[in-house]
Amino acid sequence: MNILMIGSGGREHALIKKLLESPKCTKLYCAPGNGGISRDAETVNIGVMDKEAMVKFAKENAIDLAFVAPDDPLAAGMVDAFEKAGIRAFGPNANAAIIEASKVFSKNLMKKYNIPTAKYEVFDSADKAIEYVKAENTVPVVVKADGLALGKGVIIAQTIDEAVSAIKSIMEDKQFGDSGNNIVIEEFLTGPEVSVLAFTDGKCVKPMVSSKDHKRAYDNDEGLNTGGMGTISPNPYYTDEIDDVCMETIFKPTIEAMNKEGRPFKGCLYFGLMITPNGPKVIEYNARFGDPEAQVVLPRLKTDLVDICEAVIDEKLSEIDIEWYNGAAACVVMASGGYPVSYKKGIEMFGLDNNGQVDGAIVYHAGTKYENGKFYTNGGRVLGVTARAETLDEALNKAYAAVDKIKFEGAHFRHDIGKTK
Repeated sequence: MNILMIGSGGREHALIKKLLESPKCTKLYCAPGNGGISRDAETVNIGVMDKEAMVKFAKENAIDLAFVAPDDPLAAGMVDAFEKAGIRAFGPNANAAIIEASKVFSKNLMKKYNIPTAKYEVFDSADKAIEYVKAENTVPVVVKADGLALGKGVIIAQTIDEAVSAIKSIMEDKQFGDSGNNIVIEEFLTGPEVSVLAFTDGKCVKPMVSSKDHKRAYDNDEGLNTGGMGTISPNPYYTDEIDDVCMETIFKPTIEAMNKEGRPFKGCLYFGLMITPNGPKVIEYNARFGDPEAQVVLPRLKTDLVDICEAVIDEKLSEIDIEWYNGAAACVVMASGGYPVSYKKGIEMFGLDNNGQVDGAIVYHAGTKYENGKFYTNGGRVLGVTARAETLDEALNKAYAAVDKIKFEGAHFRHDIGKTK
């Protein structure tokens, strides 16, 4: 099969490495890809939002399977464009990707179908939102931009003043552009967070192994929220009992709710969960693989990913048995100095060989470029250094040992990935 991956980050590199394990994968392209991806797939200089160029390329290169990985092209209908052209594509249609693209839609869906989530209100005016947070006078409080904001449109305000300034920056200063035309204000939930990715063909839902993401920039969960500084799998808080509860109260009801709304969801659905004292609740949905969660979940996948993609597209997921490696996986993200605010690009990297591989670890490239036989930084999150082992401690030791071999000026990473408070 000729396969086209759409995207350019660590998640896409993890998906590519897993697809390459399949005997069915004969030729793999990635548009636009990155430095590390260029060592594993043929990169194509097409922007992720350019539907016309993607479809044209897919037709000219006899693509058998297109895999749309990022949120923006999914929300914009990239899968619909491929399907219209008769090309098989993995990922939800635009009318289903709205579950991530609009926080207002997803919160209203949960309310309508009694899927457990935080109490919330929706606002289209800053004045009314400010009036509400002052009247409620409860902190911390969560302020969310309605639309996609590169994972940064959620602000946890510790004081009423912080909440007011968050509302103003989203709705008046347009910090996230039109994504902030509407906002959701919701109660702050407490408890361990869990990420569960699930394959679904719109009828059957098969959760993957659980993971735990570390969002804050610095050790001890300090600093700004990022797109993710590291992950572990499995999540120590996610028990078999909680999995059973989630299946009956969250996973199946969400798939059924989307069908009832005439928006069947096919692809990978991400459940961001909080294990509260009152049971598991949904914090957010994503319409695709999480990043960096994919970088610890995919190394544990035994079953051929191409077979799973085909089963999802053909609505035959119930007929396939998905197997996982026991043990654990850990990913440590190496970021540019200054991330997530401002950082330099184009810094030469050392300690990576031609494939970006370090002995005993998998190195997924997120923000890199490859020129004249050398790797250079080209983004905020640069690498996801991942290892799989029998125990979490072994996986962490292996990942950190690999991190120590990789050097670039200003390199920044957390030293406490996998440590639970």
